Amino acid sequence: MQSSLLDRFYRYVKIDTQSQEDIEDRYPSTEKQKDLSLLLVQELKELGLKDAEMDQYGYVMATLPGNLSKEENKKVPVIGFLGHVDTSPEVSGKDVKPCMHHNYQGEDIQLSGDSSQIISVSENPELMNNIGNDIITSDGTTLLGADDKAGIAEIMTMLERLQENPDIKHGNIRIGFTPDEETGNGTAYFDVIQFGADFAYTVDGSSVGEIENETFNAASAVFKVAGINVHPGYAKNKLVNALRVIGDIILELEGDPSPETTENREGYLHPYVAEGGVGEAMLKILIRDFDKRGMDDKAQRLRTIQQNVQKKYPRASVHLDIQDSYQNMKVKLDEDPRVVDYAMEAVRRSGIEPKLHLIRGGTDGAKLCFINLLTPNIFTGGQNFHSKQEWIPVQAMEKAVETLLQLVQIWKENNV
Repeated sequence: MQSSLLDRFYRYVKIDTQSQEDIEDRYPSTEKQKDLSLLLVQELKELGLKDAEMDQYGYVMATLPGNLSKEENKKVPVIGFLGHVDTSPEVSGKDVKPCMHHNYQGEDIQLSGDSSQIISVSENPELMNNIGNDIITSDGTTLLGADDKAGIAEIMTMLERLQENPDIKHGNIRIGFTPDEETGNGTAYFDVIQFGADFAYTVDGSSVGEIENETFNAASAVFKVAGINVHPGYAKNKLVNALRVIGDIILELEGDPSPETTENREGYLHPYVAEGGVGEAMLKILIRDFDKRGMDDKAQRLRTIQQNVQKKYPRASVHLDIQDSYQNMKVKLDEDPRVVDYAMEAVRRSGIEPKLHLIRGGTDGAKLCFINLLTPNIFTGGQNFHSKQEWIPVQAMEKAVETLLQLVQIWKENNV
């Protein structure tokens, strides 16, 4: 299994599939994502999934038919497995050079392509749980792409194992690979009815054994400020600098929870983009909290800031727009506990102690849960996603494949 798993992973990460934010006139955001999608269609067909195809948006779907009797197949829910082809817009995914560190022994890992990139034990304590394992990194000049090409490789290897071992009994399995997950638009055109799964799992998590059943609630806020631009030599009592107004908004947030001061279930307000000039300026802010009340409080906090700053600059126009992005998927997953319980049991059967985990972020599954496809997240084994210091143990990837194989058997056992 290790050979085919690694071959796939190396093949996928070498294809540049970086997505791009704030693209409204095309989908997916970058055409190059389809390079991997088309390859996956070909490989799915080679594995015997004859209906594999990519649609106009870059979504790949395919079916592995169940190997049960006709009557048994009807009883077992159709299970879907999903991964995303794109890599983060934050770090280049071009010309990735995966590097293998065999038999890791607890040292800091200096990446060969950039001596300033060091994966230190002090900042990566999870390394100490991987003594003796084989760890894959990039060379430090790009991200690795384990998010989510490890997940894709694990799904494809699961399919190969099922085809090679017909004694592993399972119901119908649907496969889906999506673009633009990293931009938050992975499900923008995803057709749940066409996908046809009763339950699904994204294979897009991190540490070994983690099953993620909870995400942030998420919203985005945009402050737009219209100032008054006058020649600075003659500006007294006339000019209103929109950049200074934006600066005051940021200063107002100084004591509020932020990503760098929070962890676990703590929410935050995160100003992350500011641009413009004297006449017009804009500030984008992320709103995150695991509880609805916390979301409401943070939205009201921004409205209060808008009112305060507007009073301070009466001749400016300070506009605030808040839009919901996604909700905490736990609300929906709790409606049918089997989808998480079976995943936890699959981890146990793989010889690992399962860990129920929350995501300080979102996944395609968070949105799918609210369009009638319950979709928790399963670990891939990767660490430091969206970073040049991304790393993943080969043995963790193997455990992910084993977990997927156990999971399809558990759905069969509990319904036949």
